Parts: sequence; C-alpha cells; structure tokens
Amino acid sequence: MRVISGTARGRSLKPVPGMGTRPTTDKVKEALFSMIGPYFDGGHALDLFAGTGGLGIEAVSRGAEMAIFVDKDPRAVEVVQHNVEVAGMKEQCEVYRNDARRAIKALTKRGIQFQLIFLDPPYRLKDADELLMSMWNGGLIARDATIVVEHDARHQYPSSVGPLYVWKLADYGEIALTMYKVSDDAPVDASQAVLPN
Repeated sequence: MRVISGTARGRSLKPVPGMGTRPTTDKVKEALFSMIGPYFDGGHALDLFAGTGGLGIEAVSRGAEMAIFVDKDPRAVEVVQHNVEVAGMKEQCEVYRNDARRAIKALTKRGIQFQLIFLDPPYRLKDADELLMSMWNGGLIARDATIVVEHDARHQYPSSVGPLYVWKLADYGEIALTMYKVSDDAPVDASQAVLPN
C-alpha cells in the first residue's frame, strides 16, 4: 500500500493491525482519483472513517491544502499519525479519535467546509446517506464538493440524498464507489434541506 501520485508519490503506508480495517486497494484508489481529480488546487479534505488514512493522504499529495482524519479505533489513529508523518504532511493534517457522528458535530462548530469527503465505513454500516445529510445540515459540504462513499457492492445508496445527487458509480467486484455532488438548485441555507422519508 503506497501513495500513488503527487508530492508523496511512492511512500509506503503502514496498514492497521488486525482484520477490522479494510484499506482501499491501490487499484481502486488509482481509479477513484483519476475520476475525481486527478489533481487538486487546494481545498479541504475529510477522511471520516480514516483507517490507514490512505485516501486523505493521497488527496493532500495531489494538491489538497489540508486533510482531517477521523477514526474511532485507537490503532487506526496511531497508524494514520505514522503515515501522515512518513508522507511528510504533518503540517497539513489533523488526526482525531472520534465516532463519526460526534466528529460531524465537532467539525460543524468549527465552521469548516470540505471540497473532498471520503466515507469508507465498515461494510456492516449502511448509514452513509444519513451521515451525509448531517454534514450538509451542519454546513460542512462545500457547494463544489465531491463526496466518495466506498461500500459493499451488494448495497445500493439512493440516487439523491437531500440536495446531493449521484454523480458517478463504479463497481470493483465486491467493492463499489458511489460519488455524490451538490445539485445546482440546492438551497443556499443548508438547514432547509431534510432527509427524505
């Protein structure tokens, strides 16, 4: 597992010990970034179920200004801190141990908006759409944001979540990527958006 392109290209990333974390393979990561980038001109990235931190690190390597990593597993947090250091990105990255929902509340208070959001929750969790709605209502999603949800290919996320719509879908065997963008007619005031029943 390595950084594929950009300023930290070729740096090896350490995996999280045990079987609880499933890192995005280099093949899927390469395909993903060729679809959403491949390079960025600044912007903030959020890696919400960070695991190894591979997606957020790749985003910063390819030009994102900074990344915030969140994981509730203490081993994953240690690994992300190690990988951020190996990639030479300590100044551009913040790493937190937290539950995803609590992290969204904490980030909302800070008033940060993200242009890139990665959600790669454990496959047993199928509530990424609810988390996205919380992020939208909290003002965390920039109007030009790209959001990537990595999930079990047998699960299908809705074609729209409030003002977000599916921009691209990609299938890699057992893994699927559902990518959302903000629709042009999304309300300016995020609080007007509600999760459909």
